[in-house]
Amino acid sequence: MASKLELYKCSVCGQIVEVVKDGVGELVCCGQPMELLAPQRTENEKFEYHVPFVIEHEDCNEIQVGEKPHPMTQEHHIEFIEIYAKDNSKILRKYFTPDSHPSVKVPKCFDIGRAVAMCNLHGLWEKP
Repeated sequence: MASKLELYKCSVCGQIVEVVKDGVGELVCCGQPMELLAPQRTENEKFEYHVPFVIEHEDCNEIQVGEKPHPMTQEHHIEFIEIYAKDNSKILRKYFTPDSHPSVKVPKCFDIGRAVAMCNLHGLWEKP
């Protein structure tokens, strides 16, 4: 069963889909079941540059990937950040190119519940 807001990835073509409504059945792409992307969490410094964290500003909050800068090269970069409201009623998503900085400013009125970042090499990350 696929649940609302879960992310799935095709192991053949790399396509990623997000579930917008709970449903039964299996998500399939390229003739194979898609893999559920469960966010990874770490306290290991080696991977800390993958996890999103909040920087509070006077007029907004900023979600940045990595206190230590994450590489942003063609070979290794953050593809997107998703920010979920505490009640999951809203999602903000920002996509990045290898030459951009992986951060997004969020209005103070957006009640941040959690944020995840997608690395093209190391998958989905969430700060514990």
